[in-house]
Amino acid sequence: MQEIILNKLISDLARFPGIGKKSAQRMAIHLLNKDRHGAKEISCSITDALETINKCSMCRALTEFDVCAICSNERRLKDQICVVESLQDMYAIEQGGGFKGKYFVLYGHLSPIDGVGVEDLGINLLIERIRSGEIKEVIIATNLTVEGQATAHFIADKARTLDIAVSRIAHGVPVGGELEYLDGGTLNLAIESRQGF
Repeated sequence: MQEIILNKLISDLARFPGIGKKSAQRMAIHLLNKDRHGAKEISCSITDALETINKCSMCRALTEFDVCAICSNERRLKDQICVVESLQDMYAIEQGGGFKGKYFVLYGHLSPIDGVGVEDLGINLLIERIRSGEIKEVIIATNLTVEGQATAHFIADKARTLDIAVSRIAHGVPVGGELEYLDGGTLNLAIESRQGF
């Protein structure tokens, strides 16, 4: 007899990024064999999250409220908005602690081949936010892929038509990095985006 429910659990766990079939199998066996209480807590957390968490009406980050904690924080700069491809990118910038403005999360990049367009990324909502008059600078922090660059150029062109300053986060040599160990593309980018000293 085939173990349908166990196989379904393994398949469902394998949906997570970076989790293959073997890892999913180990997780399923651990939860069922050694941590049934933890499995129930995870199940409840997922159910609660699905029922209560949605996208922030301003930046599209995930939140339990209509407006997330960052967008509702009065101490954040209202005139700067950083555009990122993913929530993970936003969290990475937040961890750095240097950016004090607000965000807009695209959840992807423009990709006509994959059928991902302006509507899918909420770019119209971003443009509306820029038109509101509060935003003075759009900081683009999309990835350095072809699609990320195309998305950055599209947003920059739209923002510039509204007389808004546009900047792109710097890319290149990491802090503590030694030049001899960096690839040519990273070094070329670092030289092209050099700044006064």
